[in-house]
Amino acid sequence: MAKKSSGFRESLRALKNEIVRKYFEYRIQTPHDPYSVLFRPQPYRILFILSHMRSGSSLLTHILSSNPEIMGYGETHLQYASEADFKKLMLKVCLRSQESRGFEVFERLNMNSRYILDKVLHNNKFINTEFIKSENLYFIFLIREPQRSLASICELKQNWNSEQALRYYAGRLDYLQQYARIINGKKRSLFITYEQLLNQSNLVFEGLQKLLNTQNPFSEEYQILKTTGMKSVGDSKGNIKAGRIVREKRKIAVDIEPELADLGIQSFEQCSQTLSKYCQTISTYKI
Repeated sequence: MAKKSSGFRESLRALKNEIVRKYFEYRIQTPHDPYSVLFRPQPYRILFILSHMRSGSSLLTHILSSNPEIMGYGETHLQYASEADFKKLMLKVCLRSQESRGFEVFERLNMNSRYILDKVLHNNKFINTEFIKSENLYFIFLIREPQRSLASICELKQNWNSEQALRYYAGRLDYLQQYARIINGKKRSLFITYEQLLNQSNLVFEGLQKLLNTQNPFSEEYQILKTTGMKSVGDSKGNIKAGRIVREKRKIAVDIEPELADLGIQSFEQCSQTLSKYCQTISTYKI
C-alpha cells in the first residue's frame, strides 16, 4: 500500500511539473521577440555575471537572485549564438530557479521579475559576441586577485597544476577585457572585485542598485536554494550555505609558485585597468 501511495504521489508530481513546463513554454515561446513573454507588459532584461572560476561568483549570484526583481540560480551552462537563445535561458531559469525557491505552483507562474540572470565563467559560452551589444543586456564583471584564485582553482580542479590554473585565469581575464570593449557601454556594465564585495559591501550594493535601477535593495543576507552548494551550478564549499557574506578566509592547502603568482598579478592589473575604462566602478561613488 505504501509503495502504491508513493508511486501515485510521484505520478501527480510528474504531471504537475509537465503542466508547469508546458505553461512556461507557451508563455515564453509565443512572442517572437527574444526578450518578450506572453502576458508581460514589459520585456525581460538579461543580466550576465561575467567572471572566472573561484571568483566569488556564487556569492554574487545568491545576493542578486535574492532580490525579487532578479530571477536566477547559478551557472546554466547554456551557449549563446544569438539573442534567440535567451528563450532557452528564460525557460531553464524559470523552471529551476522557481523550484529552488520552493514557491507554490501559482507563485511560480507569475514571472514578475525584471531580470533573468546567468553567470558565464568559460570562454566557449558566447559563440557569437555581436548580441552582447544589445541595450536589453546588463553585465557585472567580477574578478578576484590571483593568489587565492589560482590556489582555489587547483583545489577544485585536482588534475590541474599551477601552470594550467594560470593559463585558464589569464586567458579568461583576456576574454573579459574583449567583452568589455565590445559592450562599450557604462550604462549597462559594472566592474567589481571579490575583495570589494567582501569589504565594501554597501558600496557594491549601491552600485548594483544604480546599474539595475531596482526598487528593492541588496543585502548581505541571501536565500539558500535547493541548488546552493550543488556542483556544476556554483560553489560547493561550506561558506556559501551560510546564507550571508562570510569574511573569514577559508584555509586552502595549495601553494602557488611566486613567479606564477606574479604573472597572475600582471593579468589582474591589466584586466582591472581595462574594465575600469569601459564599465562603471564603485570607486566613483562616495563612501
